[in-house]
Amino acid sequence: MKKNFTRIFSLALLVAAAVTMGGCDAKLFSKSMAITPEAAKVKIEKFINDNLMTPGSKATIDKIVEENGLYKMSINIGSGQIIDSYATKNGEIFFPNALNIKEIEAQQQGSNTTPDTSDATVPQDLPKTAKPVVELFVMSHCPYGTQIEKGIVPVIEALKGKADIQIKFCDYAMHGDKELKEELNQYCIQKEQSAKYVSYLKCFLDAGDSEACLTSSKIDKTKLNSCVAKTDKQFNVTAGTEKKGSYPVVNLFKDDNAKYNVGGSPTLVINGVEAQSNRDAASLLTTICSAFENQPSECTAKLDSSTPSAGFGTGTTGSADSANCGS
Repeated sequence: MKKNFTRIFSLALLVAAAVTMGGCDAKLFSKSMAITPEAAKVKIEKFINDNLMTPGSKATIDKIVEENGLYKMSINIGSGQIIDSYATKNGEIFFPNALNIKEIEAQQQGSNTTPDTSDATVPQDLPKTAKPVVELFVMSHCPYGTQIEKGIVPVIEALKGKADIQIKFCDYAMHGDKELKEELNQYCIQKEQSAKYVSYLKCFLDAGDSEACLTSSKIDKTKLNSCVAKTDKQFNVTAGTEKKGSYPVVNLFKDDNAKYNVGGSPTLVINGVEAQSNRDAASLLTTICSAFENQPSECTAKLDSSTPSAGFGTGTTGSADSANCGS
């Protein structure tokens, strides 16, 4: 949340909160002391903008829910940056950020190694089936959604016919009208011109130029426009009359979002269970292949193990990424 937020308040307030909570009475969190989520949202949002943001910038709380006796909130600080934070239910103590202990320790020690992510690379106890069903929930313009999509496209190509890998969308959009239109396009391409979808998606992930990609992938635009119009009317997507927090609802995969309690982009579900994986192609292949009853030979494919960069483009990053859009 700008440098003065993350560098000063992230540590100072967390320490202060820990000290205060350690000595306070449990009555602090009783129902009689709690304020409503809406009241907490107004109070914390005002505090952030009055004290933590740089002049000319503004933060908004897009979502607030109860979690583990606290209020969890998604704070939008602009430029697509969302920070999950917490506050006590009386609105008196604010936790502006969560700290990754392993990453901080590695940085302090000057280490260039990536923190141990083996648990994320090969999730345990995934149900095993003859043909795993993989559902990847993203927002079309979420930089972390496009990041994992760039990792999973080579896996889709490697496991073609062996695993059922589906790209689906979260039930709200955080990136404006362009996201609503793009998700309608991709929904219809998958539905009616599925053989061309991977080609289109690879092109779109490179530069985010939908119109150029429709042409290069030879999408039947007349057929697409007809499907988009019908789908938009069916699910009331671009009208924006339904809201989730301050964001428009996207009901294209409403039931699946509710079934898996999808909170943000990306969310990876394998054989009906939310799974964790690094976002490079090699890790995603390993993760998905762990859900086969009998792994096919395609699971030995040598795919790229470098993490794709967030957002559009073909670059890579030097370490694993776990950030997301939403909660």
